[in-house]
Formats: sequence, structure tokens, C-alpha cells
Amino acid sequence: MDPEWRIEEAEFPRDGTLGERIRFALRYAILAPSSHNSQPWRFRVENDTVSLLADRTRALPVVDPHDRELTISCGAALFNLLAGIAHHGMAATPDLLPTGAEPDLIARVRVADAPVADAEIARLAAAVPLRRTNRGAYGPIAVPDKTCDLLGAAARAEGVAAHMVADLEMRKRVAALVARADHAQFADPRFRRELAAWIHPARERDGMAAHALGVPRLLDFETRITAMVIRTFDLGDGVAASDAELVAGSPLLLCLSTPRDDPPAWVQTGLALERVLLTARLEGYDASYLNQPIEVPELRPELRNLLGTAPYPQILLRVGRGSAAAPAPRRGLGEVAL
Repeated sequence: MDPEWRIEEAEFPRDGTLGERIRFALRYAILAPSSHNSQPWRFRVENDTVSLLADRTRALPVVDPHDRELTISCGAALFNLLAGIAHHGMAATPDLLPTGAEPDLIARVRVADAPVADAEIARLAAAVPLRRTNRGAYGPIAVPDKTCDLLGAAARAEGVAAHMVADLEMRKRVAALVARADHAQFADPRFRRELAAWIHPARERDGMAAHALGVPRLLDFETRITAMVIRTFDLGDGVAASDAELVAGSPLLLCLSTPRDDPPAWVQTGLALERVLLTARLEGYDASYLNQPIEVPELRPELRNLLGTAPYPQILLRVGRGSAAAPAPRRGLGEVAL
């Protein structure tokens, strides 16, 4: 397993400087999920303050032209950072998107030795190295109401609405929408080229392995060949069928939505997303993404109207229990922290 996923509690520098302890907490931040596993973040530690900056060199201009998903990914990394800080007995005061700051600054977090303000965030830190994006099939057993209530409360704690769908017929309607989005995306050669650029051999520290993409299993035998095929051919039919089957077979769909569609809302969505994912992990549940209908502009309103969400759906998840999934590769802390 990638060593970045092993956070050894015994290595925490309890007698170290505040800056050294903050840098240890960054080990949690770099384990956040991100689109195409692009890991679009950088961190700068200065005395008692850590700044989270968007790394726009890792943007996805075709699938994410306005950096919406990039900002959501940074919000998820911010939540993990806050969880790591709280877990190790420090208090954090985050300032989101500070006015007049450099344009890539997502948040500035001041850290102090003080009583932990949010014990729930500290508790969720244990789930950070256990969380996986599990794109495999899930079992049919329903997610219990208690867990659904916890997931909804996790999203609301960050000011984001969570709409859940367990009804089979509604899941099938969402599956049809996901399939339409797959067709639209794979018909675009720019989308295929961008996706292929992030399919890497296992030794790489970012991007995705072919088997993790949900592409037809026929193509999963060799990463480089798969990337070439995706770059060259429209795989919409095969991917759409595969994704539709996964959606219909997943016991719960969960959509995060916001009343606005701007950077503050995207950061909030990232915070809510990671709180939801970590809550699900502690409850023993897996999740993966079905964001295609949100990424295709003409289908986003259809998803909103179908589910009755807040005006702007931001993230669509499937939740259930599947076979164990391998963690995605991670860049080392030395590559992202200044």
C-alpha cells in the first residue's frame, strides 16, 4: 500500500514545534478525494498558520472548466486537515476564501494549543486513512435509516443539503440520466483525451488505474493500452451500460446541493462531502461518484428537477457495501507542502 496512506500515531511530534505538528496534520489533508485523482492542492505553513492553495496546473479544463470540482476537492482536503488538527489536540480557526488574498488561496487556518472545539471532527480523523473511492458493485442490502440520518446530518453541519434516493424506480431514472451523460462526455474527443492523460501506470503518484474507471472490463488488462483506446474511440455505449448497472444496483444515492453556485458554495460542498464520506466509512459503508449529469451542463437541471434538490446539485454519490478497494496513489507531502 502507498506509504502516504499509513498515518502512524506514534510518529506525531508531541514535543515538536507547532509548525512541525501542523505539518503532521497535513498527512490527513493529502488523503482527500479529487477529480481524476488530480490532487489539486498545495499547502504553505508559516508559524501558527497553514494556507491551502488551489494548484491550477492540475485543473481539468474540459470536464471542469470553471474549477468547480477542483475547489470542491480543496474543500475536502481542508476538512481532512481540520480533522487531523483536532485529533491531535489542537484548535483550528479557518478563514475561507479571505477577501483580498491571492486568487489561489482557498483557506487560511490559524492553529493553536487549546481545547478542541469540535470533538466530532476529531473523531472522524480515524476514518481518513480508511476511506476509499470504491467503484465496484455494491450489495443489495439497504442502508439503514440511522445511517442515512447520520449522512444527512453530516452534510447539514457544513451548510449543504443532502437528498437521498433509495427507491429502485427513482434509482433507475437517475441511472438513465447518468448513461446519457456518459454518452455525451465520451462523444467529445477533448474529454477522452483529458481522461486518458490521467490514466497512469501503478507507479505514478496521481491519476487513475484503468481498472478503477468503470470502463468495460475488456479494456482493463493494461493501463497504457486502455489510455490509448479511450483517447481514440468513443466508449460511450460500454461505459453508459456499466454505469447504469452500477447505479441501479446501488442501495442508496446521495446528492449534495447548494442554493448558490460559486466558490464559497464549492468549498462548503467539499467540506460536506468529506464529512459525509468519513461518516459513511465509520458506519462501514463505501461510496463512489456519479457526477456525470452534473458535469454535462444541459443535464444538471434535469437532475435537480428529478430529485427535487436545492438549485445547484454539486455532487452525486452512490453508497453501499462492496468488496475491499485499493487506495488511490498519493503524492508525498514534500511535493505539496511549502
